[in-house]
Amino acid sequence: MLQSKAVEITVGVFVALGLAALFVLAMRVSNLSFASLGNDAFYEVRAEFENIGALKVRSPVKMAGVTIGRVGAVEFDSNTYNAIVVMRIDKHYDRIPDDSGANIYTAGLLGEQYVGLTPGGSEEFLKAGTTITQTQSAVVLEQLIGQLFYGQANKDRDARQ
Repeated sequence: MLQSKAVEITVGVFVALGLAALFVLAMRVSNLSFASLGNDAFYEVRAEFENIGALKVRSPVKMAGVTIGRVGAVEFDSNTYNAIVVMRIDKHYDRIPDDSGANIYTAGLLGEQYVGLTPGGSEEFLKAGTTITQTQSAVVLEQLIGQLFYGQANKDRDARQ
């Protein structure tokens, strides 16, 4: 009976550890972290893009490969027909030049998209409400493939004529 109770406790501990590991994995996959829950230590900047691809809210904002913030919102400007990305930058990173550029990149095998900031050379720094004007839209793989096949079809047609 005593041995049976020890086995039950050991199994219970392993099940609890497994559930905790699944919870941490779920948080990492969904781009959440314990620090981002209820944390208001950030400032918001905006950037306008022609195409954001599959960029989503909570996607990382990185500079030099370091995550410095998250995408807070994605909006549509019906006047310019562009996407507005609102980025929440951690207040620790308050010395980003205001002429910095913003690009949308794809990382990893799953194709997660993120905003990459490239520092400028200005003596002034980004502040809450600043709009980043130098942007480069996402590269959409489907468009590249379409251009490749469309271009190849035109070459084949021209060669036959």
